[in-house]
Amino acid sequence: MPDAAPALPRLRLRVSAPAQARLRGGHPWLYESSIQQQNRPGEAGELAVVYDRQDRFLAIGLYDPASPIRLRVLHVGKPQTVDDRWWAQRLDAALDRRAGLFDARTDGYRLVNGESDGWPGLVLDRYAGTLVLKLYTAAWFPHLERLLTLLEERFPEMRVVLRLSRNIQAAAGAAGLHDGQLLRGTLDTDAVVFQESGLHFEAEVRQGQKTGFFLDQRENRRRVERLSAGRRVLNAFSFSGGFSLYAARGGAREVLSLDISRHALASAERNFALNRALPQVAAARHQTVQADVFEWLQTPQQPFGLIVLDPPSLARRESEREAAIRAYGRLASGAIRMLEPEGVLVSASCSAHVSAEEFYTVVREAARRSGRTVEELGTWQHAPDHHASFPEAEYLKAIFLRLK
Repeated sequence: MPDAAPALPRLRLRVSAPAQARLRGGHPWLYESSIQQQNRPGEAGELAVVYDRQDRFLAIGLYDPASPIRLRVLHVGKPQTVDDRWWAQRLDAALDRRAGLFDARTDGYRLVNGESDGWPGLVLDRYAGTLVLKLYTAAWFPHLERLLTLLEERFPEMRVVLRLSRNIQAAAGAAGLHDGQLLRGTLDTDAVVFQESGLHFEAEVRQGQKTGFFLDQRENRRRVERLSAGRRVLNAFSFSGGFSLYAARGGAREVLSLDISRHALASAERNFALNRALPQVAAARHQTVQADVFEWLQTPQQPFGLIVLDPPSLARRESEREAAIRAYGRLASGAIRMLEPEGVLVSASCSAHVSAEEFYTVVREAARRSGRTVEELGTWQHAPDHHASFPEAEYLKAIFLRLK
């Protein structure tokens, strides 16, 4: 019998001085360009240790040779043993952060928010009895069974669906994985129904956007509900009608869901059907319109008492930032022209490359140019289950304005 291959030495990295400072400051990413030396090639998911310039332990993380983010940092500081017990404590810490956030009327929320919960490149969302695990790096593939065991111990009756970012789907195929794969349990349909604040929604967990629903806008949907009584409401870029349903339950007399996707509008109609037993929802007139929002806002329409602008990301890379800022201004200006006196504009952005201050400034400027008196009702960013611990994670922002 041949001798077993000798164990490879621990993968060791040395990095530039600026990268060393960023890691000490808590940033969870180490880029390929910052690595000055490593003792051997590394494999996806391998634990790699970063040493400082005095040859002292600095950080440990998951190595990904195919990504510009070469190391996803798990821990910085004193050396730790990353074993089953360590992983279990890390997961329990994320779950404990959500303790007490939701009552029985909400069973759709984020359980693990990537780097901000110490799970870099991984998110875990719950939709009633379904867990959706989304991975953004192939470094998690070797650790998948360990993670599933941890989830089974804590959520023994729940099914688990795997979602994958586009950039790792080829690598996933080589590992016997695919987007939308059911890892645990059985699922007869691609959509599951869950509750949010007592409203029922469907989440397309196997093929929908994100993990199946936009859970990150929950708090802003609740704010819209409180402002909707008696109003005619426009939900632009409506997707599956989340803001629309909250507005209807809040007493809106009419709600228009506007989106370019027929599939999204059909989902909005199904979500309204799920909630027709609620008197306020049944009383509100709901209409869907398939159109390009930018073009539609330039055509004459009856005025609205509340308008929600919640587009998809308009800047997926830094080179698109300036164009996105201008687009947010055009959207706000078009919506303001359709607002009746005392109307409310809710404008949101999920573009990480556009800062909160840049976004708020361009919307405020559009309101100022309208010549109307503006009352700012507030600005908000991430919901508590989507907390962000470093700048690149701070993508979501929303501003509420009342125009007299």
